[in-house]
This record gives sequence, structure tokens and C-alpha cells, in this order.
Amino acid sequence: MRGATPDLPWVTIKYAQTLDGRIATRSGESQWISSADSLVYAHELRASHDAILVGVGTVLRDNPRLTVRLVEGANPLRVIADSTLRTPLEITLLEMASEVIFAATTAADPARRAALEARGAQVLVLPAQADGRVDLQALLGALAARGIRSVLVEGGAEVITALLRARLAHRLVVCVAPKVLGRGVEGVGDLGIVRLDEALTFRDARFWLCGADVLFEGDLEGALPPSFPAPRTAPSVLTNER
Repeated sequence: MRGATPDLPWVTIKYAQTLDGRIATRSGESQWISSADSLVYAHELRASHDAILVGVGTVLRDNPRLTVRLVEGANPLRVIADSTLRTPLEITLLEMASEVIFAATTAADPARRAALEARGAQVLVLPAQADGRVDLQALLGALAARGIRSVLVEGGAEVITALLRARLAHRLVVCVAPKVLGRGVEGVGDLGIVRLDEALTFRDARFWLCGADVLFEGDLEGALPPSFPAPRTAPSVLTNER
């Protein structure tokens, strides 16, 4: 139907932070805030989702593989939100056989698009938000149209914040490590909240011990309805549910 709202995959946001809410040091270092057990759970989440999404800042800082390595399971489709295609051609992502998609806008240089496609990547040109970044709802709709039923978001803070602000995320998984950094990178930025009663709240909230860390998991109240159910994850490293 013309003008109908596109399907949306189930979206899980997962990140690790310190006790004072930092996902990286002030220099950008983030590997690894969480414990080895929490890293295993992160890979279990990857294996249970159809796609994994990160912003270009995460790619530039960490040069991640975004694959499943610590547990058995298939690699998710790797998706990079990169409005102007700043991703270098020499990154690890492009050296691997697993499929990778770059989500860009019309502001991206056509030559950069051609170069990435020559390396085997796919490039989706999508609408831009007012700030010039990729419209994440349009991106999620495009992924759903390709048969992607679930997306795991691992950062960075701008992507996490944008999804929470737009109520496009359905589940939040936060690993809290027993560390304090002081000044550093916040996990979540400005959500436009000025009153306490506007705070995001969660249903079915749970806490677990995972090695030295505490894991929080909850489903966001008021999120835009997903078109697909939550993926099943059978965590092998969680103990002492609270």
C-alpha cells in the first residue's frame, strides 16, 4: 500500500560500559572493557541475529571483524552506517568472505561507492536525516525488505543514541564492568529528555552475573512495533539471574 509503514526487524542494542557509564577511554580505547565471559555472550548474540550494525566511527576506531568466533554459529550480515563512505578500503571487513553492506546517502562520492563495490561490498543509498546521517528507520526497513528479521547493534554511541531517541530499538543489553574511567566516551548521548517521567523504561528487565560483570537486559517500552519476533538466544555463560 502506498505510504504504508515499512516492516521493521527486531533490534537489539548491546554494549559494554564501566560503572561510570563509559564505553571507551577519552582516547577512544574500548578493547576490552568487559570480561572474557561477557565477550562470549556477545558472540552468542551475534550468532542469534541475522545482521549486525555499527556506525562508521566504530569501524574507523576499532577495525572490527563483526563475525562469530567465540561460539558456534553463522556470521550475521555486516552493516555499516556510513553516510559519506569514509570507510578505508584496507579495513578487515573487506578482506573477509562474509557479506557486508554500507548504508550511505546521496552525499557519498560515487567514486568511493564504486571502489567499495569493486572490493565486494554492497552500497545502499538511503535518505538522510536533518543532520546528514543515514535515516536509520529507512535502513532498517531496507534490511527487512531483504529478509533480515533481527539486527544486533554494537555501536557506536551516535547510532545507539539515535535508535533509542527514535524508539527504533526493542531490547537493550548492557554489560557493566567493575571499572571506573572518569572522563571518556558516554554510551548514550542526548535523548532530548528534560523530565524524569520522560525517561526510557523497560519491561521484563533482568540482571545476571557474567564473570566479573553484571549484565542488564530489558525490552524498551513504547518502541515502534517490530514486524518479527525476538531472536532466541541460549546464553551459556550467565549465572545468578536477579
